[in-house]
Amino acid sequence: MNLRSLGTQGLHVSPLGLGCMGMSEFYGATDDVESTATIHRFLERGFNFLDTADAYGPFRNEELVGRAIKGRRDSVVLATKFGIQRSEDPAFRRINGRPEYVRSAAEGSLKRLGVDHIDLYYLHRVDADTPIEDTVGAMADLVTQGKVRFLGLSEAGPETLRRASKVHPISALQSEYSLWTRDPEDGVLAACRELGIGFVAYSPLGRGFLTGQLRKFEDFAADDYRRLSPRFQGENFQKNLDLVDRVAELANAKGCRPAQLALAWVLAQGDDIIPIPGTKRRGTLEENLDALSIELTKEDFAHINEVLPSGAVAGERYSEAMMKLVGR
Repeated sequence: MNLRSLGTQGLHVSPLGLGCMGMSEFYGATDDVESTATIHRFLERGFNFLDTADAYGPFRNEELVGRAIKGRRDSVVLATKFGIQRSEDPAFRRINGRPEYVRSAAEGSLKRLGVDHIDLYYLHRVDADTPIEDTVGAMADLVTQGKVRFLGLSEAGPETLRRASKVHPISALQSEYSLWTRDPEDGVLAACRELGIGFVAYSPLGRGFLTGQLRKFEDFAADDYRRLSPRFQGENFQKNLDLVDRVAELANAKGCRPAQLALAWVLAQGDDIIPIPGTKRRGTLEENLDALSIELTKEDFAHINEVLPSGAVAGERYSEAMMKLVGR
């Protein structure tokens, strides 16, 4: 497998990663046995890049991933995140980038994952009350101590990336990017390339919408995160479904699944971009990984951009409160 570089510090990962969040929370019922089998199958096929965070569960996802990779650590590039604190209140979120919290969060993740080092450690969201220099400085100390190999940020803006890079090299920025969300094209991708930072695209399938399998709002479980997303509510749902149906027509003409077309599009945006579609089922995993075999022509790109141009999707990707936490 041809690996892709994340940043310029020597981090190399498979061209597709596996987002593990939904295995433990946010997308309805969970099944640890099937999720573990999905992780194992991902590794068996030669892929290596696993993505989790302490906030997923909370904590349970890191524990699941830790159990799944036991005895397989050398086959894994392990990424996790800190900075979104949770509580017993499911709606509670607090952003914390204070240096003392960086250290305690890392120790917790190492213990739950059952490893002696984290390959890629992200600040999950930028803390507006803590200078990014202070947060990244504490993260850099973890590198010096051998507890972390490479550093990353998530949903950070260009200026924050520049400031952070002056403290310690940043190997990766993780932000939402897909046919459904093309915000990074408005300066963030350019900043990453200017600074030599790799880009990890989460939700490259539009939180499942680009699969073409989601047909009505009522299909979501009561605790499914997407019930709270403006893009899945009211008239937005049908407007966006109409766009997805047009993407499905292009995929059918191409002889592939809509999800594969959507992933092939992200993969083709640059060798410095690594999509990390999430799934908790082996069947969906196999379909996603096979997207690597899809080659898009100039005509394909033209048709895709005509059907789903930047800005075409109705509604924000997060609630108003959550949108204030991105692009800082």
